[in-house]
Amino acid sequence: MTAVATSDMGPGHPALPASLSDEALARESLRAQAALKRRRAVIIGLRLLVLVVVLGGWELAARRKWIDPFFYSQPSLIWAQIVEWVRDGTAQGPLWVQIVVTLEETAIGFLIGGVGGIVCGILLGRNKLAADVFSIYIKIANSIPRVVLGSVFVIALGLGMASKVALAVVMVFFVVFGNAFQGVIEADKYLIANARILGASKRQLTTAVVIPSAMSWILASLHVSFGFALVGAVVGEFLGAKQGMGLLISTAQGAFNASGVFAAMILLAAVALVADYLLTRLEKRLLKWRPAAF
Repeated sequence: MTAVATSDMGPGHPALPASLSDEALARESLRAQAALKRRRAVIIGLRLLVLVVVLGGWELAARRKWIDPFFYSQPSLIWAQIVEWVRDGTAQGPLWVQIVVTLEETAIGFLIGGVGGIVCGILLGRNKLAADVFSIYIKIANSIPRVVLGSVFVIALGLGMASKVALAVVMVFFVVFGNAFQGVIEADKYLIANARILGASKRQLTTAVVIPSAMSWILASLHVSFGFALVGAVVGEFLGAKQGMGLLISTAQGAFNASGVFAAMILLAAVALVADYLLTRLEKRLLKWRPAAF
């Protein structure tokens, strides 16, 4: 005999067989998955459509002389420039060497600035006296246009990697520090109070309650700060360097090669997108407990 669901559905409603309820849930799950797949396909299609429209309109405007290709180039010339760099290399050497140099400077500056910002943000967030003392100096340092420090670092540290890393560190530090500090301040006070009642030490409060609570703030800042680290490295190379994508852009600018400038920008954007994808994967791994967004 067919099993019958024991739960009541209300007066006047007979109980549904368990097999039918399971089938209904399975059908609903399949419909939801199909709708999700259709939405993803629509999003990908719309993204491709936007790309085709922008690039096609740009190419058409340049060919019809609606815009001057000498100043604004065109997608076909930019692609040809990338192919030439990949095949024949750049004036500074192979293209992959320029990308690796810039990526190395960016990664080192990102790690140093990120770790420093997280540590300082947590320490000052947990120590009100230190936060009150240093807050004015942090505001002053944060108000200084950090890109301007690139010239100072080039003078003090030379044309090598150190000056680019230093600028990337400065660009990253304040972004991560601000989010880490705010995340610690915004930690759930009731949760902290309950942990204290249960006998948690100050160190245990920081490691088991405050830091996990601030993790969303910290990881959100990392997405933005990697872009700032890349900007710092490229600007440092632009001001003075022996290799790197910033020098490649500077050389193209000096030769009035708009295609070279746009080509370098596209390559940097590709690097930034790959880094953002990796940071997103890291965020999902560290925040498995967080409910999925719909």
